[in-house]
Amino acid sequence: MLNVGLTGGIGAGKSEAVRLLAEHGAVIVDADRIAREVVAPGTPGLAAVVAEFGPEVQTPEGALDRERLGAIVFADEARRRALNAIVHPLVAERSAELREAAPPDAIVVHDVPLLAENQLQDRYDAVIVVDASADTRLDRLIRLRGMPEADARARMAAQAGREERLKIADFVLENDGSVDDLARLVDALWDRLRHLAAERDRP
Repeated sequence: MLNVGLTGGIGAGKSEAVRLLAEHGAVIVDADRIAREVVAPGTPGLAAVVAEFGPEVQTPEGALDRERLGAIVFADEARRRALNAIVHPLVAERSAELREAAPPDAIVVHDVPLLAENQLQDRYDAVIVVDASADTRLDRLIRLRGMPEADARARMAAQAGREERLKIADFVLENDGSVDDLARLVDALWDRLRHLAAERDRP
């Protein structure tokens, strides 16, 4: 089994790269999706968040009020660390379960948006960074996601810098072109990952 971490700045095209890798047969472990699952209604994770932040972060229907919680943690670094201390171990535990359930010869791609920010590169056999220029990313956020320019720039600035991500990369997908260009890059990358997996599995 080959465990690969994949990350990229907002607007770089990480989700498209993950979709293409899944088409090749990669087992995808999506950290964002798992982070939502572990605080779903009725979970111990949600109970822990409510105990820490108060009942106001829960909707009348019993779900997590993400907007209200976000307003608390993004304004206060200590509160953000408190939230991470609850959620990150739960995400790591569930990710490990999904990884262990994969076939022995699987290439498992962990989609981790904050891999660089949280210094998680040592957890993986290799790290893929989906990279694009700041101008390309800004254009995609405004044109494709309809994000106001000021919001797009703020979201980009809140993440790790491009250099910080590239420093931890074993493989880089340069995604300033079209979806077809990215697909060709992923085809080539998949061959390299299969070769790396075979090398690791060789006695």
